[in-house]
Amino acid sequence: MQKITPFLWFDDKAEEAVNFYTSIFKNSKILNFSRYGEGGPGVPGTVMTVSFELGGQEFMALNGGPVFQFTPAISLFVNCQSQAEVDELWEKLSEGGEIGQCAWLRDKYGISWQIVPTILGELLGDQNPAKARKVMEAMLQMKKIDIAALQAAHAQG
Repeated sequence: MQKITPFLWFDDKAEEAVNFYTSIFKNSKILNFSRYGEGGPGVPGTVMTVSFELGGQEFMALNGGPVFQFTPAISLFVNCQSQAEVDELWEKLSEGGEIGQCAWLRDKYGISWQIVPTILGELLGDQNPAKARKVMEAMLQMKKIDIAALQAAHAQG
């Protein structure tokens, strides 16, 4: 068991969201469900908590009611190895959600994600400040990250 587990509070869609997320990410699975019983705060028989893994990382989800909402102040950062991986995750996670700038999106359940190719950090960390600046300028114009465009900007620096 990992020491720190992100805990996600949903109104009433925890089970649906977890099924959605585990269908998207490799090395993902549902670990355990607990359900509300008689006399509790939730509807008896409905999911109270779900523990699950995404890409080997453990999470916990709760159907806790409409008390709290997700904000972009917390996001899930996904390192992608290729443009194909960026494209696939971007398409699936943004469906029914909102697209933001610079690799950010909000899914249909309200969770904010950053879908980022690993090469972005490498290019932004270039020792040549002109190259790094060109990459930053290119990225700031993007919604979904385009690796080829980042590499072209890097070459111009």
